[in-house]
Amino acid sequence: MKAAVAAFSEKGIETARAVARLLGADVWVPARYAREGLRVIEPGLSEWAGARFADCGALVFVSACGIAVRAIAPFVRSKAEDPAVVVLDEAGENVVSLLSGHLGGANELAKEIAAAVGGRAVITTATDVRGVTAVDSWAVSHNCAVENVHAVKEISSAALAGREIGVAVTEELMCAPWPVTLWLRPRVLVLGVGCKRGVEFSALAEAAEEFLEESGVSPLSLAAVASIDIKKDEAAIIKLAEKYKVPFVTYGAEALNGARGRFSYSERVERETGVGCVCERAAVLAAGGGVLMRGKTIYPGVTLALAKHRRKVQ
Repeated sequence: MKAAVAAFSEKGIETARAVARLLGADVWVPARYAREGLRVIEPGLSEWAGARFADCGALVFVSACGIAVRAIAPFVRSKAEDPAVVVLDEAGENVVSLLSGHLGGANELAKEIAAAVGGRAVITTATDVRGVTAVDSWAVSHNCAVENVHAVKEISSAALAGREIGVAVTEELMCAPWPVTLWLRPRVLVLGVGCKRGVEFSALAEAAEEFLEESGVSPLSLAAVASIDIKKDEAAIIKLAEKYKVPFVTYGAEALNGARGRFSYSERVERETGVGCVCERAAVLAAGGGVLMRGKTIYPGVTLALAKHRRKVQ
């Protein structure tokens, strides 16, 4: 997870360096503290915070909570989108999980930072205070996407009240089994892609959407999009992976030919790529040698296949 650490005093910079080492992050400071090894917050703190909200999974402020709150306030959107925000005092005594404690991981991050600097993690979310499992935290730790984030509040309230809750953990599309069902989608699927050079993104995206729907699975369960290495710069596939917010992985023909299983075969495809079927083999390889759920399916200029990890993607 990409992170950024900001400090606003000499003592704070010392603490920030310790946090940055833990996270593999840069330390950002106002221009008056600029020196080698530090990055400058510019043109202003609000602009800096907005940029970091867009490109980081975590922001750490070594400052008063008020500074952090004013900096991030214009950019806070929802628990499904916001990065983790943690604030600690310059002495590292109190490490506060300020924003996105569960889905963003700020609660766990605060605990890690507190352990590293010898401080105390300050966690205020009700489920953590009461010792009740937070379903959204559970989802993150088990590599699941939360499909209907709006249901988290109701499910958590029910759990805190000791009532039964309904949580469905599956990649399959199905009718809700409970009146209020929180859908957690385990990231266990890989979409294998083959296509003609220069295929239009719209055509590929439409084919992928139809393919996944007909396969009866949620796109949120995708862990990767996979293909052959000669397609590593194929703009449409790159954009498709970005659409689904998953990595785009590629393999050489030799690796694809080494995939285990029974696969479709095309003499023309082998002549052009060195392997008889790209989409099926790429999907299985990227799924760690997993199960081919749906074989090669042909669309105009596109072939797709779906594989499932034998175990959850970590």
